[in-house]
This record gives sequence, structure tokens and C-alpha cells, in this order.
Amino acid sequence: MNTEATLPRRVTLVTGPARSGKSEWAETLAAQTGTSVIYLATAQRDPSDVEWQTRIEQHQCRRPAGWRTLEVPMELPATIRSFSQTDTCLLVDSLGTWVANLLDQDVAGWEKTLQDLLTSLDDVAGEVIFVAEETGWGVVPAYPLGRTFRDRLGQLVRRLGAIANPVYLVTGGHVLNLCVLGSPLPVSKNLPPQY
Repeated sequence: MNTEATLPRRVTLVTGPARSGKSEWAETLAAQTGTSVIYLATAQRDPSDVEWQTRIEQHQCRRPAGWRTLEVPMELPATIRSFSQTDTCLLVDSLGTWVANLLDQDVAGWEKTLQDLLTSLDDVAGEVIFVAEETGWGVVPAYPLGRTFRDRLGQLVRRLGAIANPVYLVTGGHVLNLCVLGSPLPVSKNLPPQY
């Protein structure tokens, strides 16, 4: 029996360090779906930050002209629910920027938002590809907000990774399918309090 055909959703996670090519790989995967692609950009424009605007423009120039772009700095779960159709691929780039946009939420607010995102995937009819940064491989940030960002993003990537298939790691000029090469962690009921 082909269980792939019976799955109610298809969620892909592409993760890796900065400038690793993870967005390019996610764009390649989206193009290969042969469906209508909606690019969900989580970045907030800041005309006073020329370097940031240049990064946004570089991403835009790489995308095919037929792709639709929606700027979704905060309302990601609601947008996923609104645009999920069988003939659509949603490409979310990136979760790190989305988490940064929501850092002012307290612990309870963040947990509610995180749960809302995960729940939004329960009824996904098409495909959703998430791009996420790996930030926890370096030193522990010296300031509280940096630690909160790192911990929240790490928590989100871990929870998405538990339901996504495939999960890709892009690093060192290579793409690794972690679902093929690795084993999933068992679900822990004793996770530390959320940040």
C-alpha cells in the first residue's frame, strides 16, 4: 500500500547555516512540484537598511516571475490555512525571521503561536516547504534576547522536524536528506519549559 498517497499533508523542512544555499534548495524543490507556488516572505522591509533591502531583492530576482509573493511577517498560521490547496506549494522563507518578528511575545504567547503554526499544518492540502536557520551550533548568546531567539527557533525546528518528511540539511555545498540518513528522536514528554 502506498502510504504517501494517503498522507493528509506534505511538509518539507530545509535547514542549515547562513549563506548555505538552503533558500535556493527550497526554491528548487518548490519548482519541482509542478504546482502553483506561493512564496511566503517573513522579512519586514526596512527602506533605511540598504543591505537588508539588497538581500530581499536578491531573493526576489532568483524566483520565477510566475510565483506569487505574500509578505507575512507575523500571521503565518492564518496564511497557511488560507492558501492551502492541492495544486499549491507554499514556500515559507524563513522561520528565523518569523521568530525574530515575534520576540516580544511572552512565554505563553509564544507557545500559543507555535502551537497555532503546527496545528495549521493538520489540514494542509498541498505542499509546504519551510526554510529555517540553524543558530544553535555556536556559542550561547551573551544577552537574554539572543538566547530566547536561539531557543525558540531551535524548539520550532525540532518540532517541525518531527512531522516533516523530508528534512534537508544544507551545509558545506551539499544537501543531506536527514530522514534517509538519520533517525528521529523519540518524542519527549519531559521537555524543559518553553522560552
